[in-house]
Amino acid sequence: MSGHSHWAGIKHKKAAIDAKRGKAWSKIARMIIVAAKNGGGDPGANLTLRYAIDKAKAANMPKDTIEKAIKKGTGDLEGVNFEEVLYEGYGPGGVAMMVEALTDNRNRTAPEVKKLFEKHGGSLGTSGCVNWMFSKKGLITVNALNTDEEQLLEIALNAGADDMQSTGDVFEITCDPSAYEELKKTLKEKEIATEVAEISMVPQNTIEINDEHKARRIISLMEAFDDHDDVQNAYANFDIPDEIIARIS
Repeated sequence: MSGHSHWAGIKHKKAAIDAKRGKAWSKIARMIIVAAKNGGGDPGANLTLRYAIDKAKAANMPKDTIEKAIKKGTGDLEGVNFEEVLYEGYGPGGVAMMVEALTDNRNRTAPEVKKLFEKHGGSLGTSGCVNWMFSKKGLITVNALNTDEEQLLEIALNAGADDMQSTGDVFEITCDPSAYEELKKTLKEKEIATEVAEISMVPQNTIEINDEHKARRIISLMEAFDDHDDVQNAYANFDIPDEIIARIS
């Protein structure tokens, strides 16, 4: 299974646990604040904000919490000033990794991210070292069970999808970010349930990881990034065979 869809699937399963302890809410609130600050508080005119609000609703964030985050972003309420930072580096097995963070203190976040890389057998790289290996895409996965592949492909392509691939137990649909909202809306109207729906950095090529020890370290590093308060997203180009995933899950 490819790194982006596999990790997206793991995050999807963790989301309910994270929401229960409020961790997901704090990360999404930061996303809303920054989106509103950069593009205004109207989700109808600010696609980034609309995407953040959709994530908030999916995580069962209360409406008043969403509204407060928007007001902090637009300056109607006092709030912390977050900035977007991108870290790039390499994980075990030479896997390329990108880490998106929203931080109020670069001097705190940078060494913490560097330490996580090193603790799990990776290394923080220089700006631009792996960014060129990834493309920004809308990523939607649909459970393959009881799903007609040809019918789904036709619906997806007509709604603006670029590609659809079968990756084990899910169909992975990708599209240009500008087509994401329309594609998601169409699938919902057709009553096609999605497992993962997000704007993601999709790798152009993947590295197959057949060593179980390296696979464990990669997943452990991705989980460590996900658990860090400042990290919004982590992307990688690993490809771990299903039989190894089954053993380490």
